[in-house]
Amino acid sequence: MKQAIGHLILAGGVALVCTGGSASAQEKPFELSSTTFKDGQMMPLKVANSRANFPQNANCVGENVSPQFSWVNPPAGTKSFAFVMVDPEGRGGGGVVHWVAYGIPADVTGFYEGEVSKPSPKYVGGKNALGVGFYSGPCAPLPFPPRHYTFVLVATDLDPKELPPGLTKDELTAKIAPPGPGPRHDKGTVGLVGLFAKPAN
Repeated sequence: MKQAIGHLILAGGVALVCTGGSASAQEKPFELSSTTFKDGQMMPLKVANSRANFPQNANCVGENVSPQFSWVNPPAGTKSFAFVMVDPEGRGGGGVVHWVAYGIPADVTGFYEGEVSKPSPKYVGGKNALGVGFYSGPCAPLPFPPRHYTFVLVATDLDPKELPPGLTKDELTAKIAPPGPGPRHDKGTVGLVGLFAKPAN
């Protein structure tokens, strides 16, 4: 599944498409992994948002511990990375943006568990659905089945300090892949899907 997550869609959300490309068979693939969960499988309760962060939402039953992430083999020409987390099934299919980060230097190869649950000099925080720039975990309501939380890492040729803080996902996407014939700044994308559902008890 991680090899099937493609480019960010300008209209919002993410699309699961074949990444393809013209890379030769000898090149090692750009890959994203996590020790917190396996691609396409359930995430632990601790990754859910906490009542301390979102007291008005009783569905926030976790500790807001961001997952661990590691990546290898970024495409040639990568100067920085962007990272987004989206719940495409939230809000009646309109989607919920849980994390927007960018300006991650090219020499960064991952985040440890809980590292992006707070601001960090390793990334520039954008603006998620709660209006903050750090990770905000799931608050999935009952009795719905597990939702598919999609994590997308984008390699870009943008300088790490080029974009201002506070961009929404749509604003970030417009900077990386502007509409029209102008130059794009995405060098490659890779992703993971983690499932989460509020426990019944």
